[in-house]
Amino acid sequence: MAQDPYQELGVARTASADEIRKAFRKLAKQHHPDRNPGNKAAEERFKRVSAAFDLLDDPEKRKKYDRGEIDADGRETMRGFHAGGSPFGAEFEGGRGADVDINEILSEMFGRGGGQRGGFGFRSEPQRGGDVRARVEIDLEEAILGGRKRIAFSDGRTLDVTIPKGAAEGQVLRLKGQGAPGRAGPGDALIEIAIRPHPIFRREGDNLVMDLPVSVPDAVLGAKVEAPTPEGPVTLTVPKGSNSGSTLRLKGRGLPGARGGRGDLLARVQVMLPEGRDAELEKFAENWRKSRPYTPRRRG
Repeated sequence: MAQDPYQELGVARTASADEIRKAFRKLAKQHHPDRNPGNKAAEERFKRVSAAFDLLDDPEKRKKYDRGEIDADGRETMRGFHAGGSPFGAEFEGGRGADVDINEILSEMFGRGGGQRGGFGFRSEPQRGGDVRARVEIDLEEAILGGRKRIAFSDGRTLDVTIPKGAAEGQVLRLKGQGAPGRAGPGDALIEIAIRPHPIFRREGDNLVMDLPVSVPDAVLGAKVEAPTPEGPVTLTVPKGSNSGSTLRLKGRGLPGARGGRGDLLARVQVMLPEGRDAELEKFAENWRKSRPYTPRRRG
């Protein structure tokens, strides 16, 4: 015959439903087979604790036990003579509280698959290890071209991670089997990608935007100028009469798109005066202003 369920859970016969549940949670967590692999004594204690909670958590069963109508195994007895009961039959008043059962409590404590009810005992399902998370910062060029980065986890492990081409801000890479160990296998490692701000390029959707400094003569007369791209410098043709804000487009030199392909690189012309004062340029500007005055139009 099973032991007195009150003694098994270590609670008084007048304990409330919440006190009984709290005692069960503590003991179940301590003796759960997943916490004690290969420990038969802990497994047996876990079964007894589960059976005791199963009886005392049910208001009707608890009343019958307290009155001596059933024993600790839930079997009917000669009224008033059960082995573990009190002759005074401490009555338990009230309902089952939140109407919880062993599966619900174990699910809260151990996650999904915490266990399955089976007969008078309890069969534990092996638990998969938990997932671990980390964050990695990459350069814009690495997001476009891909690469490898070494990740350090809080448990001291390091792992080399392949950054895929076209990686996006906030994208999460899942590395199977690289998480915490568990009886049913390890969890996964989840790596969140963050892209560092770039000193030259700005992101606009799948496009990259940059400022392209151009001298006054090159803007007026047109020229071929060197411009940076994520893959290296290229030569751009600046048309005659280019103004600041004019945009030169390099097809397919932007960011990889979600549907394949790449966006464009937009080079926005910035007409720049020479540094320092230039007497000849000032004289030319004075003559120009007198002979050919004009008012620039507002853009936008």
